[in-house]
Formats: sequence, structure tokens, C-alpha cells
Amino acid sequence: ARMFAGEGDPARTNRRFKKLSEHSDAKRLSTAFDSVTLYGFDPATRPDIYGKIGNSGVSIATLDDMKALYDGFDLCDPMTSVSMTINGPAPAILAMFLNTAIDQKIGEFKDSEGRDPDDKEFADIKAYALANVRGTVQADILKEDQGQNTCIFSTEFSLRMMGDIQQYFIDNEVRNFYSVSISGYHIAEAGANPISQLAFTLANGFTFVEAYLARGMDINDFAPNLSFFFSNGMDPEYTVIGRVARRIWAVTMREKYGANERSQKLKYHIQTSGRSLHAQEMQFNDIRTTLQALLAINDNCNSLHTNAYDEAITTPTEESVRRALAIQLIINREFGVAKTENPGQGSFIIDELTDLVEEAVLREFERISDRGGVLGAMETGYQRGKIQEESMKYETLKHDGSLPIIGVNTFRPEFEPEATTIELARSTEEEKQSQIARVQEFQTRHQDDAELSLNHLKETVTQGGNGFAALMDAVRHCSLGQLTDAFFEVGGQYRRNT
Repeated sequence: ARMFAGEGDPARTNRRFKKLSEHSDAKRLSTAFDSVTLYGFDPATRPDIYGKIGNSGVSIATLDDMKALYDGFDLCDPMTSVSMTINGPAPAILAMFLNTAIDQKIGEFKDSEGRDPDDKEFADIKAYALANVRGTVQADILKEDQGQNTCIFSTEFSLRMMGDIQQYFIDNEVRNFYSVSISGYHIAEAGANPISQLAFTLANGFTFVEAYLARGMDINDFAPNLSFFFSNGMDPEYTVIGRVARRIWAVTMREKYGANERSQKLKYHIQTSGRSLHAQEMQFNDIRTTLQALLAINDNCNSLHTNAYDEAITTPTEESVRRALAIQLIINREFGVAKTENPGQGSFIIDELTDLVEEAVLREFERISDRGGVLGAMETGYQRGKIQEESMKYETLKHDGSLPIIGVNTFRPEFEPEATTIELARSTEEEKQSQIARVQEFQTRHQDDAELSLNHLKETVTQGGNGFAALMDAVRHCSLGQLTDAFFEVGGQYRRNT
């Protein structure tokens, strides 16, 4: 179980993480960031920023924020794994996270030895932290262009930084952290059907493979650091989405790239479909989520997030999240069939669906290839156009009743229930003001070192060095907004082609 969480300031989200993980020895933390962070800004009093601080995600702007967010969790413990849903500013957020893990180990050394480590000891501690930290950063800029829209830097620069991250992982033997979560969830939530979601996502994955190979990386050095993220809805194709993805990935990695067995293994996370949840008869949403969770577990997903029933209208409450988590716990601990791996293996419908979905995905690959590959298709807006067409088809079928949605367009109550009032989850004024004060204090404390760090970062990037290696040093003195502005200067801002 890996439940998505993030709201208010780092301390508030830290409390939510502890509540969500108290039932298990394994700490699986999945982090949602507010839109201020997602677009690389610092908390500020600007009208377009202030109201968004800490809403629909946690506000993170500095290394100090990151340390507060994961306080009390040993990030190098093999039972702890952290997922961070961040894309445009992913390199900076990832650098903050890795430095947090390093500083946790430095703190332990100081507590036990009563002194600071020397240079060799520091290097050893850093190497240990990087080798043992576990988790995932989303960082998938291709699906952002196609389905979600939190692009901030030019696509070319973002791809370069993704490559810099992976090269840094290879150079520093970061083996237990996924450098990208190649994501179909957002493509599906934007309206794509299961076939398009799977085809676009796998095609994006192979595009990253080609980009990294072009930089001279070995396939077996980076393929194990790639992970995937899919949606799971009510359509029958979702029954086999994982097994089809794994088959296509394994065959291609073996036959085309000559990858070893470990590199052929596709690891993926499932989140149940938010788009399938409805504000009408909201209590029915838990039924939909339960069915989707069963599909995901029977299809052997590596991790699972079950949506809360009230996500149709608000950030989930503690009560609704507890119910969503209970769905997984009941399936895994009470439902006998779930104790058997692959219960549908060998059945006619599973085998037939697997072949049909694979065939449909391969046909979509051909359409993408005819348009010059993923990047060529993006130039003409092919993926976005197809997603919009499929979204419109779904909405049309829902509104004319052709697609029955229980409690929405059929099986309606005889009498409309009285409207109920639900308190929306929002950050407080105190949290907003606190975050603004925290980033200002951080900038004041580091103002002398920040300028040097930013200049070194920009110089490294313009001279073709590894930007992420420089970023690992820069986040110790610079806020997220300062780093974003520096990257705008050397990497360019995002501009949509169509």
C-alpha cells in the first residue's frame, strides 16, 4: 500500500505520513506537492501564488522544508520508500531529498561520535546514503506535454536534466531509487482510453531509453532505475494492463536492446481511477475503487494507491483516506483469493484480452512511428488530440446514457437527497505565512553562498557538465524559486508547439 498525501506545510504532511504508515512496518510514503511547488515557485504574497500555498499538496521550497517533511523517517532504512510526484522542477526536489537522506546519516554520525565527520568519513557516509535510499521521483516530462501540463522548462532541457540525473545515479551507484516514473495515469485522467494510455506510456519509456543510449549509457546500467505508473479504471482492458506492459517491455528490451534479465523486468505502480469517481451518490465511489483495486492486485502491480471516495470534490479527509486504505487491507488480509498469486492466469478471458490489448498497443506504436516517433508526434499535437477525442467520446456516452454510471445517469434515487456540507481541505493562513517566512529566512541565511552556487550551476550547464551534480550542491544554499530562475536562463522556458 502506498497512499498519496500532501497538504499544508511540511509539518502537517509529516503528521499525515505517520498516521498512514502506523499500521505497517514498511513505510511507503507518496508525496503530493502544491501547484506553487509543481511550477517551481517559492511561496510569496503574489496574488497568483499566495492562495495556492499548501493547497492540494504540500509546500516545499527549501532543503529545510524537505527535512521537516520526512522528519522521523529513516530514509536509508530498507523498509522506507518515498515516491515524489513532481515533474518540471523534479531535479531540484530530488536533490533536496537526496541531501536530506545524506544529512540524516551525518546527524547520526555526529550524535554517536560527538564531532563532525572528516572529508573521507563524509564521502563514505554520502556513498552509503545514496546506495541505500529507496523511492521514486516522477520526472516524466513527456507525459506532462501530452496530458498534464506542469512543464516549466523547454522539453529539450528537461530531457537533458533527466539524463544528467540518470548519469549521476550510475556514477554514484544509486541502485534502489527510480530516476523516473514513466506515467500513464495522467494521460488516462486527461481522457485517454486504456489502449492509448498504455501505448503512449510505453512509447515514452522507449524514448527515454533511446535518449539515454544516445548519451553513451549502458542499457543495463539505467534500465533497472526506470519504473512505470498506470491508472486502473472500469474498462475490461484494465484487467491485463500490467501483463501486457510487462510482455511488450521484456520482449523489446531482450530482442532490440540485448538487455539482461533484471533490465527486462517492468515495475509499476497503480492508482485507481480518479476520473471514475463522481460527486453524485459519492458513497458508491468506494465500490468502484474496490473493484479497481482487485484488478490491480490480481494483475500483480508492485504497489497500489486506492483513491478516497470524496476525491471527486476535495482533497481527501483523514476519515476518507482511512476507508480507502481499509480497502487494500481487507483485500490483502481478509479476502482469500488475494492470497493466491495470479488467480486468473490461464483463463480464456485473460489470455484473449492480453493478446487483443497487445495487438492494439502495437498498432498505436505504428501510428506514432509514422509521425516521427514520440517527439515528432508531439510536434503536431497528436497525443493531445487523441486524448481529447477519447475524453469527448467518454463524456458524450456518459451524458446521453449510453454508458451507464450508477447513481449518475441511471439508478438515481427517487428523491434527491438533501445537500450535505463537506469541509474542504485547505491550508491555513498560519501555514501560508509560515512558509513565506521560512523561505525568506533561508534565503537571508544563505545569501552569500547562494550567488556563488547559482553561478556555478549555470556555468556547469552551459559548459556541458552534469547539471544534477551541481544541483546537489546548490540546493544547500538556494531555494526552489532561485534554482528555477537560474534554469530558465540556461535552459529556456517551456513553449507548446501546438
